[in-house]
Amino acid sequence: MRSLPRRLGLSVVLCVSLLSLWKSFSVDRLVGARRATSAQQQQQEQIRQLEARSQLLRRELHECYGQLLNLQRANDSSQSSAARALKCQVIHVSIVSAGYKSTRSLVTLIKSVLFYRKNPLHLHLVTDSVAHNILSILFSTWEIPQVEYSFYLTDKLAKDVNWIPNKHYSGIYGLMKLVLTKALPQSLAKTIVLDTDVTFACDIAQLWRLFDSFGPKHAIALVENQSDWYLGKLWKHHKPWPALGRGFNTGVILLHLGKLRSLGWDDLWRHVAERELSSMYFTSLADQDIFNAVINSYPTMLLQLPCQWNVQLGDNTLSEFCYSEVEDLKVIHWNSPKKLRVKNKHVQYFRNMYLTFLEYDGNLLRRELISCNRSSTLEGVMAPSSRDQLQGLDEDDPCYEFRRGNITRYRTHLYYMEFDYESTQDDVTLVTQLSMDRLQMVEALCKHWPGPISLALYLSDSEVQQFLAFTLNSEVLSKRRNIGYHIVYRDGPLYPVNQLRNVALEQARSPFVFLTDIDFLPVVGLYETLRNYIRLLRMDTPRDQQMESIQQQPPNRALVVPAFETHRYRVEFPHSKAELLKMLDEGHVFTFRHDVWCAGHAATDFAKWKTATTPYEVGWQPHFEPYVVVRKDVIRFDTRFLGFGWNKVSHAMELHAQGYVFTVLPNAFVVHLPHAPSLDIARFRSSKKYRSCLKTLKNEFVAHINRKYGKQLTADPEPGQQIRCT
Repeated sequence: MRSLPRRLGLSVVLCVSLLSLWKSFSVDRLVGARRATSAQQQQQEQIRQLEARSQLLRRELHECYGQLLNLQRANDSSQSSAARALKCQVIHVSIVSAGYKSTRSLVTLIKSVLFYRKNPLHLHLVTDSVAHNILSILFSTWEIPQVEYSFYLTDKLAKDVNWIPNKHYSGIYGLMKLVLTKALPQSLAKTIVLDTDVTFACDIAQLWRLFDSFGPKHAIALVENQSDWYLGKLWKHHKPWPALGRGFNTGVILLHLGKLRSLGWDDLWRHVAERELSSMYFTSLADQDIFNAVINSYPTMLLQLPCQWNVQLGDNTLSEFCYSEVEDLKVIHWNSPKKLRVKNKHVQYFRNMYLTFLEYDGNLLRRELISCNRSSTLEGVMAPSSRDQLQGLDEDDPCYEFRRGNITRYRTHLYYMEFDYESTQDDVTLVTQLSMDRLQMVEALCKHWPGPISLALYLSDSEVQQFLAFTLNSEVLSKRRNIGYHIVYRDGPLYPVNQLRNVALEQARSPFVFLTDIDFLPVVGLYETLRNYIRLLRMDTPRDQQMESIQQQPPNRALVVPAFETHRYRVEFPHSKAELLKMLDEGHVFTFRHDVWCAGHAATDFAKWKTATTPYEVGWQPHFEPYVVVRKDVIRFDTRFLGFGWNKVSHAMELHAQGYVFTVLPNAFVVHLPHAPSLDIARFRSSKKYRSCLKTLKNEFVAHINRKYGKQLTADPEPGQQIRCT
């Protein structure tokens, strides 16, 4: 295809020549011949020959135009294919991420890249086990088209760098870029390496194309350091590692892995590091010190990038000399431990740019790159997405929003805050979910429950930042490390209550879970009370050691925690059963929903509970929706139920179908606190269509349970069967 332009030019010359020749014959000589007198009979033969030759030239000219047109089409197709190939070229990006906080900044980086990108991406993520758990779920639920991802655990690489003394706040993970030639696939020739604290302001393909500027010896491309660190002028007796000139910043790197491997990079950087550590003793800037020492010894391997590809906003940087116009900015690097609080003349502009992506709706980045229909068998490629399944739904279905919500794969960021907890054999985690309007309940809950908590929060991207600020500024919450905050990003009009419950349940680290709702406060001491009952009822005994007789030891038990409510916003919370019974007699508290839906908790038998001193078993009834303590491996909640109605009832019904025994605890209780009605309950009360859909879903679920377990359960009580409320 490279010869097409030349062939095209030759064809044009040929056609022009033929056209001139034809005109010469057909206009001048042919017309002149026709003007000859009839007496010149000897010229008749010449005229016929000229006409024949004219027709031949006309035919050749027509064929020449056809060839020219074909060549033009082929040339256009060649250029189009080349442009398409460039546009659909996969850009490889490598990022090191370790710990809980790092995953938060990585998301903002990825948002900025996705916002501008027009090419498929392959993310190579070097992570510890914490970040791997978080990011694998995040990317699988994000479902970003034309984004592949691969993980490389730092555990397997630590031995190559843990011998290097490092005083940088990133610890051992700040040295991982040195071993990318070993960590990444040998087949991978080039990659862009990024710190998690950078923000893109352009298409990353522009940076990728700078690989074309590499000379034969270039293997690394970096931006010059924009501070005086490596000049040794920041303070008295400051002795930096050796560097070429001002040195170079490693927040943005172009690595030609193939060339580095051929240079023996692993041995090369190790030799330089060992040599310098004999006098420097430790690194201050982690991998950056070693990269600079290597470049200082082997300067020909470096290609210097324009400074706008790494505008550094550290405390001591002179980045304002790098740019004169906003359009010059390509990548912003928050390379200071202070991050957004760094001092810089234009920091407010940069901060606004960062906050734009921080609060940007990540669901909007699920757009297709229509011109690149790529298929791959890599493990990290998204399986058939929920969007594909959504296309099969009937939008005219009255229950379309329920069907859609059940199929939707909600983008999920697990452990948004630091988590550190080890459970015991009888431990129990409080599992619940909430939206932004219930956030204030978390502090009160934590004061009543010192044990582990698993929270699923249904929030928008901007609400997540409000939650983060609230948590970090709370004296109660900022001290807790045994609360798992799991962000499920909003997507759709209905509250996916059972999806949220399942996320929180899945992430509980203890053998037992207490399934409750966020607007219930447990009595103080309930955490220890539940653990005592777990031991008393031998639920903590490993199942392979339990008695074989079902009569002696039920295989499955659900501990029921009785639920009460108060209608007063200011009320003295009962600290014991005796105080609760007194408030019950005085009309300050009531059995939960006694006046609107007593069937939900009637099976608890509150009359018996008042005088009970030992646990007692109760039978299941239709509409029963207790708050229970069960093993973590309990059946998950049915996700067809969204919003208000039957989301807990369906779970209790399935527990009953599985043979669970409901055991009411005599000294345990929770109290529901008053709050404004949710949007979903308002829809239930006002929309006949909503109630009709809920009825349809109920019938579908009951039919499913009866088929699955061979039962004959009904959604409502049998005719003549009464549920007695006490």
